[in-house]
Amino acid sequence: MSHAIRIKPASRVDLSSIPTSADGGMTKEEGKARMVELSGEINELQDLLYAAGEQSLLVVFQGMDTAGKDGAIKSVFRSVDPLGVKSWPFKVPTELELAHDFLWRVHAVTPRKGQLAIFNRSHYEDVLVVRVKELVPVKEWRARYDHINAFEKLLADSGTIILKFFLHISKDEQEERLLAREEEVEKAWKLSVGDWKERESWNAYQAAYEDALAKCSTKHAPWYVIPADRKWFRDIAVAETIIETLKSYTDAWRESLDAVGTIRKAEIDAFRSGQGES
Repeated sequence: MSHAIRIKPASRVDLSSIPTSADGGMTKEEGKARMVELSGEINELQDLLYAAGEQSLLVVFQGMDTAGKDGAIKSVFRSVDPLGVKSWPFKVPTELELAHDFLWRVHAVTPRKGQLAIFNRSHYEDVLVVRVKELVPVKEWRARYDHINAFEKLLADSGTIILKFFLHISKDEQEERLLAREEEVEKAWKLSVGDWKERESWNAYQAAYEDALAKCSTKHAPWYVIPADRKWFRDIAVAETIIETLKSYTDAWRESLDAVGTIRKAEIDAFRSGQGES
């Protein structure tokens, strides 16, 4: 059973009522051991996804600065075959990207069948940062919820399994992580005064996330809130959700692979028989 919190379609979301800290009744040591098991399961499921080639998987990560998007990606997907995986960090749009509709750059990197794509930030920045910083008129960003839902429905109808994770941390935890970065030499590249400036808009971002989660969590593209103050538990909750979702497809994938195997073996037998006759 997943420890993630699934947002029901068209429901009201109040992030202040959802805990940011949870442990699922496990100790940190138990959690790390559990994550090793889950990592192996994800690897096996990704192998099946790749081999069957009937669906693709899109995993979206969103969260406030320091919520752990990079860390979750590294941990959850540590064992998967890199041949079938691509990860995309969505930065500030380029001049070319801004000259197109806001989904243009996103659609270009959605996963082909058999492939897993990971979005580190995503098209949701266009109803989050764009909204908070007032980069476009209100009427324009409000219309984007419907555009996003239609876009994700198109992907789902085309065989893409979509999972979206909001890594939910507290404001106090964010402050601790930002201060910790200043003490770690290897994380100097992450230091930015912009992170501290963004904290001043914490409430505005929380409101923007609440609307995005409420308006864009659908049956075919659900949003999950992940309590993320404990990094090890965050990773478990994400991994469990991915496994639980993909397991519902495994019977069909194996059946398809069995059918392909039968055909290929028959072709090999026919080839060998022909060689014997000659």
